[in-house]
Amino acid sequence: MRLSVVVVLPLLAACAVGPSYRRPAVPTPETTRGERGPGDAASLADSPWWAIFRDPALQALVEEALRGSHDLRAAAARVEQARNQIAIARADMFPQVSYQGQAVRERTFVPGVPGSPGNVTFDSFLGTFNLAWEIDVWGRIRRATESARADYLAAEAARRGVLLTLVSDVAQAYFELLELDRELEITQSTRITFQDTLDLFRRRYVGGIGTLLEVSRAEAALTQARAGIPDLERQIVAKENQLSTLLGRPPGYIARGAALEGESPAPEVPVGLPSQLLERRPDIQQAEQALVAANADVGVAVANFFPRLGLSSLYGGQSSELENVVKSAGNVWAVAGSLAGPLFQGGRLLASYRASSAAWDEAVEGYQQATLRAFAEVSSALVSQQKLKGVHADRDETVKALQTSVALSLQRYNDGIANYFEVLEAEQQLFPAELDLARTQRDQLVAVVTLYRTLGGGWRLAVPDWGATPERPAARENGRTAPGNER
Repeated sequence: MRLSVVVVLPLLAACAVGPSYRRPAVPTPETTRGERGPGDAASLADSPWWAIFRDPALQALVEEALRGSHDLRAAAARVEQARNQIAIARADMFPQVSYQGQAVRERTFVPGVPGSPGNVTFDSFLGTFNLAWEIDVWGRIRRATESARADYLAAEAARRGVLLTLVSDVAQAYFELLELDRELEITQSTRITFQDTLDLFRRRYVGGIGTLLEVSRAEAALTQARAGIPDLERQIVAKENQLSTLLGRPPGYIARGAALEGESPAPEVPVGLPSQLLERRPDIQQAEQALVAANADVGVAVANFFPRLGLSSLYGGQSSELENVVKSAGNVWAVAGSLAGPLFQGGRLLASYRASSAAWDEAVEGYQQATLRAFAEVSSALVSQQKLKGVHADRDETVKALQTSVALSLQRYNDGIANYFEVLEAEQQLFPAELDLARTQRDQLVAVVTLYRTLGGGWRLAVPDWGATPERPAARENGRTAPGNER
């Protein structure tokens, strides 16, 4: 009999009711629109992609952000919370040992005792060690632990997502800052040119060889360019403040490295297979761990329908004198087994199961939506990067052609075969074209950042103190089968 109990209890504790996890099917494209060929997904996830720009100032800003970002620290704190929730859930799998002490002074009436005053006062001291253990026959505790571990992995994926977003935001804001610097440089140079033109027309007008129309048009061009300078300076300060916030420091000046035109777009990005995208995007990993947790919660709800089996015991001593409690150890002991299960709870357990199942359905939809959104973002980023190359080439040619036009019109004016209106018109066309080229250069750099972000690149790089990325749960490989039917 004893042998059978020893054998049966571990076997019972090894089973777990409820569904086993199976990743839902998601329509996965064989290729991604704009994809140029497979790449190494692992190296993409590991590599510090911001280093490809070879801008020491950008790399320094990224490193500072990784050290000082409050959002990243908050995400790390959430990971630590989730890590300890695993220990809390898992603790119920082990016997719970506690102690208890009690001291009582009591007076009672004892009638009919010869020689007794009737009232008797006595002391009682008790000290025991208590042990209680719930045998996890139906896997309720293991399912709760599985849910807590999935929550932890989801928190870790969320931290990696914060890291990825932080680095991307820093890089994007930095390139936007460089573009604003370039716009300011172009605008200031144009203002000087337009000021010289206005001075020339005024001299011509005073000398009687020019018209007021020439002066008015030149003055309008100057004031329009001049009005853009304070607005650009305002935007530069706002962008520096945005970067300072991302870095976790008070608002202030941001050091620059290479100028915008000195930044070269990154080489071809290794995209990899669409299926690899599921393995390296933190948001998809977070969504899947939410699935694992929801699946485990269904198991907990199912286990609550079954009775709970427990063992308990106590061992200690009791005496009328405090100093004899230890000496009398062993005169108080008890061993008990318990079996308790629900009979009627007003529909609470069934409602709990249905709620958990609905939470699973919600998590499935969230996972599928996150996956489809990821494919769409990657496709858009790839196409954007490719198309911007053509836009940049055309706008670069436009600027070169207009620069030639300005030089030729100025030469024609100096040769006396054209008026200065040709020069002014060419300069007015060149100014917005140069701004458009600067914005396209910014868009190209931001497109590279966006592509790496959508591909989940660089998220495995973390502050060393945080340690390595945890492994995914083994339950991921199992099939999820609901009680009585396939889900």
